Amino acid sequence: MVKKTDRKFERRRRHIRVRTKISGTAERPRLCVYRSNTNLYVQLIDDVAGKTLAAASTTDKEVKTKHANKEAAKEVGALIAKRAQKIKIENVVFDRGGYIYHGVVKELAEAAREGGLKF
Repeated sequence: MVKKTDRKFERRRRHIRVRTKISGTAERPRLCVYRSNTNLYVQLIDDVAGKTLAAASTTDKEVKTKHANKEAAKEVGALIAKRAQKIKIENVVFDRGGYIYHGVVKELAEAAREGGLKF
């Protein structure tokens, strides 16, 4: 009998594997992405202090598109880049959260790069 793979479990496994290799600091925080069926969430995290420095999501008032699609990813990427510049952060470590670097995650990363973040 062929078993169906648990996609959520596999994503968590990839995320744990990536998190063993990367970590955020105050000078170079981790840009963490979480994608649900309805929304996108992005955070800048200082893992040494255990604090979130900035966050953006499709639930924010500044974001016009309220879905987890490519247009919303571009808006959220630009918003997190703007908020990072406010707190004088330019370099980050990109944590794709176990998701494949394709589609929504790719658009978010490219928009953040265009907004001034370097990773």
